Amino acid sequence: HLWMFSDLKQLDFLLSLRDQSFQFEEKNPEFWRAQAQTTLKSALSRKLNTNVAKNIVLFLGDGMGITTITAARILKGQLENQTGEETVMTMDTFPYVGLAKVYSVDFQIPDSAATATAYLCGVKTNLNMVGLSAAAQNGVCRTQKGNEVTSILKWAKDAGKSVGVVTTTRVQHWYSDADMPASAKRDGCTDIAAQLINNTDIDVVIGGGRKYMTPKGTVDPEYPLDRSSLGKRQDNRNLIDEWISMKKEKVAHYVWNKKEFDAVDPETTDYLMALFEPGDMRYEVERDPLMDPSIIETTEKAIRILQKNPKGFFLLVEGGRIDQGHHASRASMALHEAVALDNAVARSLQLTNEDETLTIVTADHSHSLSFNGYPFRGNSILGKSPLYGQDLLPYTTLMYGNGPGHKIIDNKRPDIQSKDYIQQAAVPLDSETHGGEDVAVLARGPMAHLFQGVNEQSYLAHAMAYAACVGANQQHCVATTSYRLAESRSSAPHSSLTSVLSVLLGSIMALFLY
Repeated sequence: HLWMFSDLKQLDFLLSLRDQSFQFEEKNPEFWRAQAQTTLKSALSRKLNTNVAKNIVLFLGDGMGITTITAARILKGQLENQTGEETVMTMDTFPYVGLAKVYSVDFQIPDSAATATAYLCGVKTNLNMVGLSAAAQNGVCRTQKGNEVTSILKWAKDAGKSVGVVTTTRVQHWYSDADMPASAKRDGCTDIAAQLINNTDIDVVIGGGRKYMTPKGTVDPEYPLDRSSLGKRQDNRNLIDEWISMKKEKVAHYVWNKKEFDAVDPETTDYLMALFEPGDMRYEVERDPLMDPSIIETTEKAIRILQKNPKGFFLLVEGGRIDQGHHASRASMALHEAVALDNAVARSLQLTNEDETLTIVTADHSHSLSFNGYPFRGNSILGKSPLYGQDLLPYTTLMYGNGPGHKIIDNKRPDIQSKDYIQQAAVPLDSETHGGEDVAVLARGPMAHLFQGVNEQSYLAHAMAYAACVGANQQHCVATTSYRLAESRSSAPHSSLTSVLSVLLGSIMALFLY
């Protein structure tokens, strides 16, 4: 019984057992030296990709803080019968890494609305507000007028690109008119579901959320007997039918199950709306593969539809249920969702060309998840620490600072664990909260080096826009075009003076636009 020792003696005892968990080759110092030299050579041979990004794929792990990334990496390896710690996820291979500061204008720790406004619109705002500057007031709908901000989806669309959104939650995420206060309706404000089809013309929308698109009482096609799946809208609008009627001049498909989804031909499809659940899509480990596609499949379908546009595309792929798993203190669910997102990243890289596609992986915020307890190498990431608490009970290596996992029975913590185990928490809450530390930003492709360093989260939208030459700052396009023009002229039988003048002209134009 390890709990019989003091903390220091426990650690000494564990160290005496450490040889049992080490890989044999790792005991040889040359293993680490050779590995480091290989990594060093790769870093030294890296060349900046200064191309214009024809395409941007932004993978957003909702709540996927650095602790979640580390734990998901270990889980991914362990699912492949490895010890896990040494696993290299697809996102780990991205050559440029930075940090984003996620606080909102009014709170140290943000929500997903404020952060979405930052990384998509390039402007920080207040908690609970999306698509508005901080000059608007939370809960006072009339203050939105004049304080709206546009997103990179609109900038990309205005530049002639196709745009898409893929998520594992509701595509509206902020519900329907039934969830709006009466004062907001009187002030003429519009719910998110209605804005989805009437604001930016989005080519591909994939996720859940059927019941927020249909009139109150509409029977769901998949769950006809489930009252919680009935339509919610109080304005009697059927937004799905409206969306279809708006696309009559195009090839547009609305689907709600995998059979219909699989039948959609990307080569002949202009628009796709796929809503696979009344609310959020199911967790990956609970997903019915006969009814709902995986995030890998939805990402692939979106890319294949969008990439037909010769001007390129912008695609946002959200692993939204990472966040929901954490809020429920179900670390297993959250980590499996993160692994699924990483698999979608891998598929995206196979379908796109790194010379012309900027791929970014980041998070909107983190959670109160901690990774602790001196577990052995290869210990199940969802398992127990070999150390016991002073109450003579075990604890898991993943725990939360707060949440529904705070349970004291007869002045004792409960024993652990099961598949649906809720990780223990220090403070009792119905729903675990977000964390406020910086989140990782990983990038590869054109101008990926812009995403190094520690930056405000609002910087991301501007860096993506610069890389793709969308939005207000067109300096990259002018400079790149001028350089290529000069390069082509210098290789042709023209005078060197002509080449020099071309470069100077391009530089002057770039400075003027900047």
